[in-house]
Amino acid sequence: MPTAAHVLSHLGNAARGVTLREYGLSRRMLATAVRDGSIIHVRNGVFALPTAPHGVITAAQHGGALTCSGALRAHGVWTLDEDADPHVWLGAHGRSHHVDCACTGHYFEGRTLFGVAPLEDALVHVYLCRGDEAFFASLESALRLRLVGAAGRARIRSRLPAKAHWLVDLARTDADSGLESLLRLRLHLLGILLECQVEIPSVGRVDFVIDGLLILEADGAGNHEDAAHRHRDLMRDAEASRRGFETLRFDYAMIVHDWPIVAEAIAAAVARLHERS
Repeated sequence: MPTAAHVLSHLGNAARGVTLREYGLSRRMLATAVRDGSIIHVRNGVFALPTAPHGVITAAQHGGALTCSGALRAHGVWTLDEDADPHVWLGAHGRSHHVDCACTGHYFEGRTLFGVAPLEDALVHVYLCRGDEAFFASLESALRLRLVGAAGRARIRSRLPAKAHWLVDLARTDADSGLESLLRLRLHLLGILLECQVEIPSVGRVDFVIDGLLILEADGAGNHEDAAHRHRDLMRDAEASRRGFETLRFDYAMIVHDWPIVAEAIAAAVARLHERS
């Protein structure tokens, strides 16, 4: 017979006692496992592994499963924001058990679960909670990692409001980072079309090209922590200039927090290209 810890690991690190008993684990066996420290008693009728992520245990204490950005990060997906406190999926009719806590409870459709919300559910929840940009960046990350296939993509689309379907249709599988996804979405809304992940002789692969001559590079956080990396980027930019390209390079803080400046810089560069042509 499997141990309580083994069953919990199979169920996502947390579960109700009644669920564990379906696997043949009696109340006495669960009590013994709690005493020997192999599992913990989270609250009345709910158990978890002591090694479960803190967010999973907190969500179970609150009454449900970890969702939104916390769940997506647990699945390995890039997120635009990190939830300051756990977002908890309580199902359509769940009940909060925390008192005076900082958790954010979501009564989205479905039944109450424990552990980490399934990936497709978490993506839908992020759209409902944080909106277009957070959803789009995480969806493209999941597509790139091949965590969501064609069938999953269709299921996600069907669960979103009609006004959000275009986000799923626009999403690609080749976005190299969440920053690239965010940049492409924002420029799409400005009517600026991009070629993505373009290979340029002697330069290499660049994030985006506009009108065949303007290169856009989105540098993630920590992309230039060492001088060697910075030197390689400068050499690439110089080679691109030698071949007639203009390069605009933006970092995480600029794209996320100073977008008006970034948008004006890109628009001005596009206008210069049009004047030249």
